[in-house]
Amino acid sequence: MTEDRLAALEARLRRLEDERDIQRVIAGYGPCVDAANAAGAADLWTEDGSYDVEGWRMTGRDDIRAMVDSDGHRALVAGGCCHFLGPAVVTVDGDEAVAVCESLVLRRTPDAATDYLVWRAAANHFHLRRAGGTWRIAARTTRLLDGNPDAHRLLTAGLAGERVALS
Repeated sequence: MTEDRLAALEARLRRLEDERDIQRVIAGYGPCVDAANAAGAADLWTEDGSYDVEGWRMTGRDDIRAMVDSDGHRALVAGGCCHFLGPAVVTVDGDEAVAVCESLVLRRTPDAATDYLVWRAAANHFHLRRAGGTWRIAARTTRLLDGNPDAHRLLTAGLAGERVALS
């Protein structure tokens, strides 16, 4: 195998591994928050990472940890819920990446132990950064899929591999 072909193969393998690692970070959010694992959820973010969900902005791991430890979130978990983040479309550019996916939050209905209802459906745009060989979320922006043009902007930008910041 020539040096050029080997280098191209190594680059392709690295991109695939990066995409897999990023998808794993994103997929890990649901199990962490549904188990009320505040430390695990916070560790998905960079130290100064942000999470903007419907105008509520959390900055840093302490804010993420506090959200998962909050009475409101613990009540949601105690009642039965599932945060499901669908497959992510990932665009890697060196040690930075953009990913986009849709998410659902299911809640158990109080009157039927085995029935769940979709409580939220949202668009999620991620900016991720690799530091020390590990991918973490630098910024996540989430908007409800309720006709909101901001949600559509997040999806469109993410599919194009572009970062977007909503004001």
